[in-house]
Amino acid sequence: MADFRSETSIGARIRLARRERGFRTTSDLAEAIPGGNITPAILENIESGRKADISVSQLLNIARGLDVPISMLLSPIGRPDAKLDLQNLGEDFDGMTVTEFDCWLSATPSSSYRPRSAAERVDISILNSLRQLGTLRREFDRLRIVRDVGAASGDSDLTFDSSVEARLELVERELERVAALLTSAGIEEVAAP
Repeated sequence: MADFRSETSIGARIRLARRERGFRTTSDLAEAIPGGNITPAILENIESGRKADISVSQLLNIARGLDVPISMLLSPIGRPDAKLDLQNLGEDFDGMTVTEFDCWLSATPSSSYRPRSAAERVDISILNSLRQLGTLRREFDRLRIVRDVGAASGDSDLTFDSSVEARLELVERELERVAALLTSAGIEEVAAP
């Protein structure tokens, strides 16, 4: 079976991803997608290429139903140097490779995509700071659990306890720094723990 990641149309990528993920029919996939804006008929039309204009909500629902990153449906990621194959895009996308498109779509810094303006560069920095904030919050929560479990177990290893506390303080300071940076950039309701 062909790999959906290399197919040359969004419909073919969706069809092969559906089969690869164990959905034998479009009805099977439509049933797995809550919300009702994806019917078997819509899926059949997308997969056959009869429906080229897919709404954002439909595409997101399909990607979620398939547990596939959206960029893998939007472009042939399996051929990273290929030109983007989406229809009806503006000329700004002409000549853009699949890798460049994925980097643009995901706002990946230090990638093959280069922002075209300072404003776009700032937006990408904000997105990456938000991602960093999420990572720091998860690490902070994990370290608190480690500390609390250690304290509750009664097994006191002072070296371990102090290293966890030190790491917790370091992560908390970094959380505060990133939250302040985002707040200064105009992002609302960003709070450190």
